[in-house]
Amino acid sequence: MKFSTVSTSLLLASSAIAAPAKRNHHAHVKQHQDSGDLDKRAVVTVTQYVDGNGNVIVPAEMPSSVNNNLFTLSTASTSAMKTVTALDGNLVVAPASALVSTASIASANANAKAAVSPAKPSSSSEASTSVVKATATVEVKAEESSSSSSGSGSTSVNGDLSDFQNPSQKFKDGTIKCSDFPSGQGVVSLDWVGMGGWASVMNMAGQTSTTCQDGYYCSYACQAGMSKTQWPTEQPADGRSVGGLYCKDGYLYRSNTDTDYLCEWGQDSSYAVNNAGKSISLCRTDYPGSENMVVPTVVEAGSKKPMSVVIEDNYYQWEGKYTSAQYYVNNAGVDYSQGCIWGTDGSGVGNWAPVVLGSGYVNGVAYLSIIPNPNNNSPPNFNVKIEATSGSTINGDCKYENGKFTGSTTDGCTVSVTSGSANFVFY
Repeated sequence: MKFSTVSTSLLLASSAIAAPAKRNHHAHVKQHQDSGDLDKRAVVTVTQYVDGNGNVIVPAEMPSSVNNNLFTLSTASTSAMKTVTALDGNLVVAPASALVSTASIASANANAKAAVSPAKPSSSSEASTSVVKATATVEVKAEESSSSSSGSGSTSVNGDLSDFQNPSQKFKDGTIKCSDFPSGQGVVSLDWVGMGGWASVMNMAGQTSTTCQDGYYCSYACQAGMSKTQWPTEQPADGRSVGGLYCKDGYLYRSNTDTDYLCEWGQDSSYAVNNAGKSISLCRTDYPGSENMVVPTVVEAGSKKPMSVVIEDNYYQWEGKYTSAQYYVNNAGVDYSQGCIWGTDGSGVGNWAPVVLGSGYVNGVAYLSIIPNPNNNSPPNFNVKIEATSGSTINGDCKYENGKFTGSTTDGCTVSVTSGSANFVFY
């Protein structure tokens, strides 16, 4: 597998005033799976209904009010993901110093293509006929319904928590099968990626898989504004990053036992505000992990979503250096399932999206950046600026309007938020 030796995700850090100067920057590895190597199959979530004793209830045994709301789905050649559901319901930032040239992103994108095909799943989960929930309510085992992180299947990419509402149900090691995806409590399923909801699956040796299996780290996505908490302290010596839950003996375990929750909020310092008239999909990189830009923040027209402004003191560090969040922004109107992927040359989506955003928080200051993507010289079909909220204090001026950055620079721009907050405003 080939890996780049330059950074795809160094944050542009602002100086104390508006005009930063270029400094040396730290580099980290970019890795991804060649989309041509992946066996792309539709993923069907199959819901099993169980009674108080844990016995599976077939539709005929359910109350008529429930059974009438079920239908059978034939999946002759479709991967199936069994679940048990309760029915009640990177940017690296150096403090005020590091600047990155767009050439580093271009070089990394050009060299990051994986040369090794992903490992084949060890077993098949093909299903011929499955019962799927439409709208129904039945009783399930108390221990299964006590936590929405119990492999409960897909949730909306918007997640199940309100903005800055903390998760309340702890993840329990060794209770969820690796074949189940732990949606809920901020965790969202990436069904379109084709890995059973996971963002990526890899082991310490750099081998990848399309299914979560023993000996692999299964990386997951969190809803807008949140970041995953799981990655092993021991990382590969060659500079790759690995993150996610660890699969052992068929069950999921935390790789970072310092926290009981799988997702955490960043600093409440920035939102993406969409005044552009069409939905905009911001695609965060899976980091630590594959660094594929598959983690969606979907901002509908006329709405806003929190950015993940990572508190770097408490977040993943690459070889002792702070890291933060990086988003590839697709043109307005591109659906997240089409845009939050590893794109192809000239596609204009994913790693070929026209704009890259960065966000991080260190030493009491939030750094927000707009960066050009050297893979795509065409301006986006929107403008974007970083705008202070009422009563807030920011240093710098940053705008990408009509294909030009503030001050006619070609390297992008950054602001530092020293008090309050500032938003990425699309218009």
